[in-house]
Amino acid sequence: MRAGGGDWPSWMRGQAQRAHQPQLQAFYQTFSLTAEQPISETPLVALDLETSGLDPTRSAILSIGLIPFDLQRIHVGERRAWVLRPPSGFSGESIPYHHITHSDTQEAPDFADVLPELLGCLAGHLAVVHYHPIERGFLGRAVHQRFKEPLRFPLIDTMDLEARRYRRGWRTRMRAILGQTPVSIRLGDSRSRYHLPLYEGHQAALDALATAELLQAQIQHHYSPSTAIGQLWI
Repeated sequence: MRAGGGDWPSWMRGQAQRAHQPQLQAFYQTFSLTAEQPISETPLVALDLETSGLDPTRSAILSIGLIPFDLQRIHVGERRAWVLRPPSGFSGESIPYHHITHSDTQEAPDFADVLPELLGCLAGHLAVVHYHPIERGFLGRAVHQRFKEPLRFPLIDTMDLEARRYRRGWRTRMRAILGQTPVSIRLGDSRSRYHLPLYEGHQAALDALATAELLQAQIQHHYSPSTAIGQLWI
């Protein structure tokens, strides 16, 4: 779903006026991207969350990783990662996936404690994620729980870009007619199509790196540096 029918600049300006929490107000005020801006001229930041489950109404953020990049380079030295303390604990069922244990989170900061730095890292950048319902849903829920205000911003979803190519249109219909399994658009499988190296998944900072590399490959193979970000963001 696109806020304001896809007119993110107008929506972000409106949020800057509506926000009461100073950190959120400042974040919205810094937004200066336009839909016509070429992807090659856009500061990007890959973002990944590890959570205790898939439902933001019942689960919590356990870690956040991000890394700034552009189409030419990934700024590994500027990456950031946080382990967080969930407000009401977590069941532990997710531990086999991300290996974040109860002892790891016991003395970790609350989401509200890292929010100023997180917003500072996101400000002025276009966020890039793989499967946006996680990042959009959990960040929005976490902010609303603490400040009773929304947090929403445009982003590029590398899974959505793969879905546009492999899960929609004639390709999908043809595979269905032939009884073939739909093409996987998971992060690792998507990376393999571009001959990118395999990384151990479910580590926030590493998955952010993997997402940044995937977008670079997608732009190189299917788009161009002059592609307007308004064609890519959701």
